[in-house]
Amino acid sequence: MQKKVMLVDDAAIIRLILRDILTACGYEVVAECETGREAVEKYKELKPDLVTLDITMPEMSGLEALNEILKFDPQAKIVMVTAVDEKESLIRAVKLGASDYIVKPFEEERVIAAVKNIFETKS
Repeated sequence: MQKKVMLVDDAAIIRLILRDILTACGYEVVAECETGREAVEKYKELKPDLVTLDITMPEMSGLEALNEILKFDPQAKIVMVTAVDEKESLIRAVKLGASDYIVKPFEEERVIAAVKNIFETKS
């Protein structure tokens, strides 16, 4: 069965790159969101198998969205997407319960490794 993925990033180009990488690997992108608030609502509606979540976004940060999604579904699998200079936020995200993280600009192999690792160890 194809795994369902939701992409959350305020930058359309990042979502496009992630969509291309993940669909090429056989994952189905079921939603794309630009804000943390939108991500929380869509997650509750669709319950995807995986979420890629940017840390820095308007309205509601990735950390806040991570917290809300995990409150709703403690089993949620979430990969944080972050810029290199956001180490403290990244540490907080992992402590809050993020499954893994990818640093921008990311390499295709790292994205694939993070996603495969989540599905192989936690499914």
